[in-house]
Formats: sequence, C-alpha cells, structure tokens
Amino acid sequence: MVNQTSVSEFILLGFSDIRELQILHFIIFLVLYLASLMGNLLIISAVASDHHLHRPMYFFMLNLAIQDLGQVSVIVPKSMANSLLNTRQISYSGCVAQVFFLLFFVASDFALLTVMAHDRYVAICNPLRYETIMNKIACMKMVASAWISGLVYGIVHTSSTFANSFCSNVVDQFFCEIPQLLKISCTDLYLVEVGVLVLSVSIVLSCFIFIIVTYVQIFTTVLRIPSVQGRQKAFSTCLPHLIVVSMFVFTGIFAYLRLPTNSQSDLDLAFAVIYSVVPPLMNPLIYSLRNKDIKVALWKMLNLKGSSKNPFSEFHP
Repeated sequence: MVNQTSVSEFILLGFSDIRELQILHFIIFLVLYLASLMGNLLIISAVASDHHLHRPMYFFMLNLAIQDLGQVSVIVPKSMANSLLNTRQISYSGCVAQVFFLLFFVASDFALLTVMAHDRYVAICNPLRYETIMNKIACMKMVASAWISGLVYGIVHTSSTFANSFCSNVVDQFFCEIPQLLKISCTDLYLVEVGVLVLSVSIVLSCFIFIIVTYVQIFTTVLRIPSVQGRQKAFSTCLPHLIVVSMFVFTGIFAYLRLPTNSQSDLDLAFAVIYSVVPPLMNPLIYSLRNKDIKVALWKMLNLKGSSKNPFSEFHP
C-alpha cells in the first residue's frame, strides 16, 4: 500500500511500448500542438492589432483563444516529452498542477462561452442598447467573472482530489485525470464522487440551458428580420459560437458521462484525446472561416491583402 505522503510521482499511461510508435505519437501530437498554437496565436494577434476588432465579441474571442492555448499546453507538451524520452513519469507536484490548470482553463472556457451567448443576444435582440449594456466595464467584469469562476472551480476540485490518500501511483490515462486519480485512491470517495458529479453537471447544465434559451430568443428575433441578407448576417455571427459550444459539450459528455469501466480501453484514450486536444485545435479554424472581419484582419496582418479598409459590418459598432 502506498499512501499519499510517500507518493513522489505518478506513472501515466503510454500510447505504446514500441519505440517507433512512441516517435509517431510524438510527431502527431507535435503537429496538433503547433497547429493549435499557431491558430490561437493568430486569433490573439489579429484581435490585438486591428482596431476594427476592438469590440466585445472579439474581446471575448481573444480570451477564448488564450484559454484554449492554456488548455492544450497543460496536457500535450508533457505527453510529447514522455514519448520522446521513453518515460511515463510525472512528479506529484506536476500532476497537481496539471489537474488544477486543466480544470481552470476548461471551466473558464465554458463560462466565457456562456458570456458570449449573452453578447450575441444583446447584439441581435437589443441592438439599440448594445453599447450601453455591453460597455467596456461590463465586458471586463464578465471576462473577469469567467476567469475567477474557473479559478475557484480548479481550486475546489484539485484540493478535494489530492486531499485523499492513494493506494497506487499508476494513472490509467496519458495525463492526470480526476476520474482515474479517484480510482487509485485509498479513501472511500463515493460521496465525494457523487458531489463532484452533481456539482459539475449542475453547473454545466445550467449554463447549457441558459445558452439554449438565449438562442431560442435570438432565432425568434432573426426570423422576424425581413431581408434574407440580414438573416444570413445574423446567423453567420451565431453559427461559430453554436458549433464551439456544441463541440465542447458533446466531447465532455462522451468523455465523462459514459458507463465506468474497471480497465482502460482504447476508446477511453481516444475520447480523452478528443475532448482535450480537438476543441483548442478547431476553435480558431471555426471562428476564422465563418467570420469575415477575422479573415480581413489576418490577411492584413500577414500582408496577404493590401487594403486596410474593413468592408464588413456587424450588428454593433
């Protein structure tokens, strides 16, 4: 029996024991990580450098890109290093940090997506009061609340997880994941697991319901717009956000709301990769492909288009 005080490191799940496959895993994760890094940094740079994008929607998008960068950087580099060095170890403090920062970025990410739904609602359903409601101070408070909620969420769940003793230091996942850490705990964590599940589901469900109700009202308003061009413009500003929210929620559902198993399967590993790596990779692509202002800013920044005039208008200035 190994208790918490004697655990100095954890052993993570490797993708393969074959050296060639370890190198292949390193290369694949390196490509995915660099793509995520480049995509999110381009979004951040475009919003920061183009004064046309100094508006609430893009301010939220910039923060979302920062959160996505943090989320993918918490997991992927360590996994790549382990494959390259043919090791599976992670220090106890490294595991604690990985759990905390992953929860911090994921929770603040979803909180910000909820805030962005409210921004779309005000812009489309109450455009005349948009500047008054979504002023600079209000936007900063909303973003701060998203970051703070993620911080609190990360502290609560990380402290409750590592306050228990562990009977083993072998984690059946390629990163420190709370459900796998709970499996190797010596403490009877039934009530803790139920509490964590209820709290997490309640928060996610309440935010998801808020987003759904908000978009019902948005679509009701959009359908009343007389011109086809106006309806298309309204839908184009909402569709990327809806896709990102759906991807976030459904990957989380597949990862955590499946029937628990005693042994690790390839399917568990695949779902872990999907919900931890795919959203930060896809979010910049989704927003840049569906948003003309972002594309213009990127073209200007990369000197792919000489014109500095922004021909596209939004629902709010």
